Amino acid sequence: MYRRNAIISAGKYMGDEKSVLRWGGLAGMMVPIFFILTAVILLALVPQEPADPEGLVMRFPEDRAAIAVGEGFYLVAVILLVTLFLALYRALRGTSVATALFGSGLGLVGLVVLAVGALPNIAFNPISDLYHAPGATPEEQATLVLMWQSIQGIFNETDMVGFILMAIGFIVLGVAMLGSPAFGKRFGVVSMVLGVAVAVGMSILGVESDSVIPFVLIAFMVFPLIFGWKLFSLSKGLQGA
Repeated sequence: MYRRNAIISAGKYMGDEKSVLRWGGLAGMMVPIFFILTAVILLALVPQEPADPEGLVMRFPEDRAAIAVGEGFYLVAVILLVTLFLALYRALRGTSVATALFGSGLGLVGLVVLAVGALPNIAFNPISDLYHAPGATPEEQATLVLMWQSIQGIFNETDMVGFILMAIGFIVLGVAMLGSPAFGKRFGVVSMVLGVAVAVGMSILGVESDSVIPFVLIAFMVFPLIFGWKLFSLSKGLQGA
């Protein structure tokens, strides 16, 4: 009876482990899809930003729907990254629980910060409504434009901090991978190099610059695709265990 219960418990554990790795891997591989959808919608349906900040406020009612849809896809990508980080912790905790925990924790905190700015319409809708309200004076509109710029500055700050924290999470998880037979030095070095690139790039350039696009692509396309595929492969290996 004891041996039978142990076999059942081991089978259930392997099934749970396989499920976590599979869903985490699939989530990681889906992140680039939703990020591409975000870029396509925002680039195709939202015109290029005007040089004058007031132009953003004036044009916002026309772009509101497209921005909401595009940023909604972005939020989905962030949520899928949360699943990926949790699955990476599960895969790495057996060989290096401390670095797996700290790396995943830092990555998750970074994603929470990124999620804060994922739906800017919630903050900008009231300002736009007041700006376009009948009877709004030029002085009031000028004040609302300044408020808009201030809120956008806060979003830029949270985005930069979020990317840097997530990048440090990549680095620490890379250290955990170095001692993991399932990942090994190759994946560990790749994770650390990607993390250093994103952290340094974001720290130097800031999110306002178009030059950060390669680092954003690393965070939302390269990293999740590589490690999502790896987790999914590990889950398939467990099927035969």
